[in-house]
Amino acid sequence: MQIVHSSRRGSRDIEHLGSAHDSAAVAALKAVAAQRIAGGQEELDLGVGVAAGSGPLPITSSRMSHLCDAVIGVYDELGFATAADGDQVFRDLVLARIIEPTSKLGSLRVLGEAGIDPMSYPTLNRRLPVYAEPDWRRRLAAACAAHARLGPASLLLYDVTTLYFETDKADGFREPGFSKERRLEPQITVGLLTDASGFPLQIEAFEGNKAETATMMPTLRAFMAAHQLDDITVVADAGMISAAKKQAIEAAGLSFILGEKIPTVPYLIDKWHNDNPDQTPPDGLILTQPYPANAKTSFRRSQVVYYAYSADRARRSLRGINEQVAKAEKVVAGTLSVKRNRFVTLKGADKSVNRDLEAKARRLAGWKAYATNITAPTPEFVIGSYHQLWRIEKSFRMSKSDLAARPIFHRTRDSIDAHLTIVFAALAVTRVIEERSGWSIKKFVTTARRYRTIEIQAGEHTITAADPLPNDLHEVLTAIRGPH
Repeated sequence: MQIVHSSRRGSRDIEHLGSAHDSAAVAALKAVAAQRIAGGQEELDLGVGVAAGSGPLPITSSRMSHLCDAVIGVYDELGFATAADGDQVFRDLVLARIIEPTSKLGSLRVLGEAGIDPMSYPTLNRRLPVYAEPDWRRRLAAACAAHARLGPASLLLYDVTTLYFETDKADGFREPGFSKERRLEPQITVGLLTDASGFPLQIEAFEGNKAETATMMPTLRAFMAAHQLDDITVVADAGMISAAKKQAIEAAGLSFILGEKIPTVPYLIDKWHNDNPDQTPPDGLILTQPYPANAKTSFRRSQVVYYAYSADRARRSLRGINEQVAKAEKVVAGTLSVKRNRFVTLKGADKSVNRDLEAKARRLAGWKAYATNITAPTPEFVIGSYHQLWRIEKSFRMSKSDLAARPIFHRTRDSIDAHLTIVFAALAVTRVIEERSGWSIKKFVTTARRYRTIEIQAGEHTITAADPLPNDLHEVLTAIRGPH
């Protein structure tokens, strides 16, 4: 056993203590070495009389400081503290929703584990109706709009989803309807409006049996009125829009970029196939169909429809068509029972394969239509903007999975609306955290919650200690704080 004393200039002094041949002797030499190294050092008097056999020093507080401070910092930066008039209960509920989404009572446990003094359960229930008020949600939406820096002709993405309830009783709000999750239970319909990056701007809840196409205009009108916007460009999927809704969007003075259904083979697509018999369209081919506005048209602004061909889309469509036609032929041959199949035509007891419909489906395979009424459009901008809809779909996935948006623990309309308001604020915070950190919110929470700051009481002194942060987490926390 040796002690090596060295200086910055590189000189070394080696002190030999002895040799050992078993673990007991090694332990004894280590103890001697420790005493020799500590020789001459004074002991810090903390004013603690430690008696023999006394227990460890008590921990007076323990907090997920890095996680909580990062989330609260983004919450404040988005302007939610001001929008909520400094309501700490609301802030803490948003924090708990991000750390571990659970029930109302469970949120108090999550806050306690995070080192935040939770509100009482009666206080939580007393405050929830306030968060359900439309004015509360409008103020949060205004803060989000300010953060997104919306201006004239800003792109807004709109989509809807459904959230079901584990009950068999409808109450006028929770009603059975078309379910995206193919559920039969009562549900509500939730409309979400985001900017082009998927950052949430407004959330609205509707009756579960309300048609998707009937949810867009109320949401858009409320948003435009709240933010004094004269013109925005709405991007939505084909299933969201009917011909009447397209006219309503234009009547409201809005621009649109919409996916369109193709019920019949358009002239341009039919002409291309006729001009190029037995040929497959090149991948990425775009056909342009302008519709100039005039006194005879039902629309006031000129429109353009782009028909874009994708080889991957065609491959997937043709595979589905082949499978359905094969089943239809088996149904007609009597080797397969009659099930729902669009290529089977029934006339009394007679069954036949609808070859005309098959031919139309094969001709349209791979084509998708995009309609717009913006000024001087280009296919790259229109199609590229439409493809940003994946961002709002990501926001829905985050709200459903990471934030457990389904209001399973809520029954009344006020409680459900308050829950969605909390989820909306939590979604805005998590989108900022993910964008800046490059981590998923699940990875960030799981990683950051392990590193706590604790306070230890040593007599009259309070000692603060913290786990050292790994480099990657330190870099992520720095990125989340941003320039502020």
